[in-house]
Amino acid sequence: MNHALKSELIKPSILYYGTPVVLLSTLNEDGTVNISPLSSSWALGDCIILGIGIGGKAFENIERHPECVINIPGPSLWENVEKLAPYTGKTNVPDYKRSIGYSYQKDKYGISELTPARSVTVKPTRIMECPIQVEAVVKHIRIPEHSPNFAIIETKAVHVHAHKEIIIEGNHIDPQKWSPLIYNFRHYFGLGKELGKSFRATT
Repeated sequence: MNHALKSELIKPSILYYGTPVVLLSTLNEDGTVNISPLSSSWALGDCIILGIGIGGKAFENIERHPECVINIPGPSLWENVEKLAPYTGKTNVPDYKRSIGYSYQKDKYGISELTPARSVTVKPTRIMECPIQVEAVVKHIRIPEHSPNFAIIETKAVHVHAHKEIIIEGNHIDPQKWSPLIYNFRHYFGLGKELGKSFRATT
């Protein structure tokens, strides 16, 4: 045991301890698309779990139309992501969001300077600039009793799109060429130098 290592109890206001950023495309009532930056997601097989605030437009849209595109930006898109950050697609901005600086913006593609691309199966559009884009259908929505301001959204991936330059051996993502944009305690990062690989790595 290394007795030089010491820790202290803390009460952080946030627990974004380093997670990939997702830009979630959902369908508005009039057929236009809303884009919401998310910092809570994980994948297992073809199941992708999303954490979404229930006061936002993304949750409202998913409840009405259970399809989405999970767009995964690389580090070069952090400024585009941040351009979206202070806006909501809800015309009546919730008081708690207004109090911390949010305002209404319908044209999320315009404000972020990103480009829509038609999806194969789902109605929400993909974001062309994101190196990985996952068309998905919503399978289950759960609101935790202990944290009723957030929803846990279970989705199933139905189509995965990737930029050609990050594809290797046909159906694999080349980890030497791909880096997700990481949200680390509200700061943006890319990945550093590779340290090694899992015994289960296929590339």
